[in-house]
Amino acid sequence: MKSIFDNTTRVELINRIMTLNDSSIRQWGKMNIHQMIKHCILCEEMYLGKTKYKRSFIGFLFGKIALNILIKNENPKKKNSPTKVDFKNFELLGNIETEKLKWIKLVQEYETYTEKEFIHWFYGKMTKYQIGISVYKHIDHHLRQFNS
Repeated sequence: MKSIFDNTTRVELINRIMTLNDSSIRQWGKMNIHQMIKHCILCEEMYLGKTKYKRSFIGFLFGKIALNILIKNENPKKKNSPTKVDFKNFELLGNIETEKLKWIKLVQEYETYTEKEFIHWFYGKMTKYQIGISVYKHIDHHLRQFNS
């Protein structure tokens, strides 16, 4: 299973991020390329401990089950997976190249990841192993969404 904590995997993801541009067209979902990149930046900031979000009620009920399915399943994340409104970006336009560089910088920070205890807004408490797989699958999901 691929993990964001593996250097080869990070390099692969960064190379895929670099291929994104203003002409990148979504294959599913509602976000445009700018919104997707901003969404991913917000998610990286959460996983890296820069921002914290309150647990959702539905997450208390089903978060651990969903996390176990995500971690044990080799398949990519499903298309059109729902997200918390805090991770939605409603700006339609922006500088893609600048935002890509911000995203890449955040992805590189996983090399020195030091969070001791992480609580996801939906999944709840996560181990470093679970975080590694979850982050990889999330980034991969959105890169596939834009054919990268």
